[in-house]
Amino acid sequence: MSGRAALRSVALGLALAGLAPLAAGAACEGQAPEQKLQNTPAQDIGRSLDRIREDGWIEVALYENYKPWSWAERGQPQGIDVEIAQLIAADLGVTPRIRLVQAGETLDADLLNYVYRGAAVGGHVSDIMGHVPYDVAYACRFDQVVFTGQYATERLAIAYDIASYPDKPPVPAVFRYDPVGVENDSISDFFLTSVAHGATADKVHRYKTTGAAMAGLAAREVRAAMGPRAELEAHLAPGIGLHEPPLLGLARPSWTLGLAISFQHRDLGYAVDDAIAAALADGRIAQIFADHGVSFEPPER
Repeated sequence: MSGRAALRSVALGLALAGLAPLAAGAACEGQAPEQKLQNTPAQDIGRSLDRIREDGWIEVALYENYKPWSWAERGQPQGIDVEIAQLIAADLGVTPRIRLVQAGETLDADLLNYVYRGAAVGGHVSDIMGHVPYDVAYACRFDQVVFTGQYATERLAIAYDIASYPDKPPVPAVFRYDPVGVENDSISDFFLTSVAHGATADKVHRYKTTGAAMAGLAAREVRAAMGPRAELEAHLAPGIGLHEPPLLGLARPSWTLGLAISFQHRDLGYAVDDAIAAALADGRIAQIFADHGVSFEPPER
């Protein structure tokens, strides 16, 4: 399963509910967290900032096979999230260890496996988990995870065959007639199958990943593909355009990306957030995106 699958429940809920990233403290008043620690040994919940500096390294969990964010090439981790992890490690004065992990069915499962408990069989938590969508309502459910280090905004877009749409780029209503590719069970899939009360459903072609949908577009199996902008941009080919049309009925077609850390190590959370803030201010994060040919949109912090 791709890393995209784990983001689905949160990102879809954010998109449909239109919730903006806010400071969780005041927003969580009166809400009891649903996810609570139970009989979890402290030694299994990551390491303190002092211990990380003493050991000289920090482990960051990132999704595998997830271009342009994180993947392995010739055995070496690559991608935007990998370089952001390296940036954080450099700021802390330690060596980064990138752990490419398989996504679970939900983000809840990934936070459990990689942030605050560890998988039941042979699992361990990492010091940081990257590429975590931030939503205040979701964050309020967890009293054992700190959501911090918001570093970018991601949004939905449409890639299209320029020859098929020479006059103007397509909007969702066009896909009542023209075939469009999406990642199966993604936000784009749910959205397009609901356009015009389901009138587009038979024109939606489902692929395993957004990258595969873009390959289908390049092969002219479909006339367009819809998905997260960065993933579309990472697979652009000659003759393919990209735009961000209004998505009527989708309250918030964008979400904020950040990091997750065990609540036991808030000092680490503060240090990581400071590193991200500095890299946003001086343009280093924007440059990482530019180096990968991906548009950068600052996060709401």
